[in-house]
Amino acid sequence: MKKKNAIVFAMLAGILIVAIALTMLYTSTTEDKKDKTQFTIVTSFYPMYVAAENVIGDVKGVTLENLSEPQTGCLHDYQLTTEDMKLLSKADLFIVNGGGIETFLTDVASNYPELDIIEACQNVPLLDDGDEENAHAWMSISDYRIQLATIESALEQADPEHADAYHENAKAYDEKLAALQDEQDEIRQAAKGQNVIIFHEAYDYVAEDYGLNVSYVLDLDEERQVSAGEVADVLDQIQKDNVSYIFAEELYGSDMGKTVESESNVKVIYLDACNRGDYSKDSYLTAMQSNIDKLREAFCK
Repeated sequence: MKKKNAIVFAMLAGILIVAIALTMLYTSTTEDKKDKTQFTIVTSFYPMYVAAENVIGDVKGVTLENLSEPQTGCLHDYQLTTEDMKLLSKADLFIVNGGGIETFLTDVASNYPELDIIEACQNVPLLDDGDEENAHAWMSISDYRIQLATIESALEQADPEHADAYHENAKAYDEKLAALQDEQDEIRQAAKGQNVIIFHEAYDYVAEDYGLNVSYVLDLDEERQVSAGEVADVLDQIQKDNVSYIFAEELYGSDMGKTVESESNVKVIYLDACNRGDYSKDSYLTAMQSNIDKLREAFCK
């Protein structure tokens, strides 16, 4: 009798285990289905996030995440973290600037071969800095509009259900960018042909937009130590090319800016490099408007 009861108990236990397993499987499958109803987009850094944010707008069922912190800046030396890899594992689409800005793309592609990676600058005619391309294309409003169109197209293809909404949102944002570009064009008439020095390679695109000649480039960042020889070179170039203005990023260029201003008649214009900021939809527009106002004051006296 005891043996029979043990057998019955074992059978019931087995049935219970199977039932629990099936319940867990169903729950897992249901959760997976729920996850699949959520379209997840990850961007690499600030200017890509803002562009995607404006294209997505209020579309339901779409989650937008940024890989880096909003104040990270350019990602030349960025190292992927465990949290970054977890975030990318959930992504349906990864939007990057491309052109070598995100040096970690090979690692992402090898770890997530099925992940769609969109390079926003793929249709932009990038500037050439000698041995390599300069991919800071977002600093040109006209090029940023091309990047916006690339992002719009990628979203429409990946999520056709919301294609019309993406198109209308991108169109509305592009109109705002176009208005800023019109302001640029007015200043270009006064600035065209003048020589400038830049303390950040991103400002090559500003010079290009305004028809300016770049006489000298000194790329400053948090790890850059400027030598006495480089200071002398900058001062020589100011004299040689009759340079009136230097474009610099205040975060890294203020010390050097004060030095050259004290030893020459040059004026340093501190421009927003638009590689960091808050995540508000209009933050890029605000930063670019500030840059335009400073350049208008300098060139349209």
